[in-house]
Amino acid sequence: MSTRMQNNTRLRFDLQMIASWIRSGSRVIGLGCGEGELLEHLKTQKQVRETGIEIVEQRVVRCIEKGLSVIQGDINEEVGDYPDDTFDYVILSQTLQQVYDPLALIRSMLRIGKKAIVSFPNFGHWHVRMQILFTGHAPVTPQLPYTWYATPNIRVLSIKDFRAFADEVGFRIQKEVAINTDKQDKSGRIVSVLPNLRATYGIFLISRK
Repeated sequence: MSTRMQNNTRLRFDLQMIASWIRSGSRVIGLGCGEGELLEHLKTQKQVRETGIEIVEQRVVRCIEKGLSVIQGDINEEVGDYPDDTFDYVILSQTLQQVYDPLALIRSMLRIGKKAIVSFPNFGHWHVRMQILFTGHAPVTPQLPYTWYATPNIRVLSIKDFRAFADEVGFRIQKEVAINTDKQDKSGRIVSVLPNLRATYGIFLISRK
């Protein structure tokens, strides 16, 4: 059974779900924070102490224009500059599939933060499977809109893969949710039955064991 949710906010549905897990007044860092939509929401609605890292200069400029504390840099390198437990939450939204060394980054996230939130497109979704089965081509979907030669994604993972990854490398999954969204990602629903087959995104709240 799936639960449909909709919010009038401009925030993407997956970011709405992440925001709902953040406690007010927390120390938060967003890795690959884009133009700061989530950080801005958390700052204004939950009074968090925000920090962000983004590699694209124009996006950093947009964040600064919004009054956000964001630096330009490579997240894989910049996280090493922070002491242990600097943040309450470290957020990596829809970026894990583009990371060269996911294990090293997640370990760094759990070193500098008490908790981490990770989200990613689910490559186990039935639409992806059917495209491969019936066309024999690399899939192109609304969540994975790139052709194979132009995609920034260098990792292929599903919700089940991430659960197995947690068991193998030794971090705790405190909370998880699987979702589907509309084409604009503004509304969506929580998928509770067969999430690895039916959900387009997985979102996980993790911590050290």
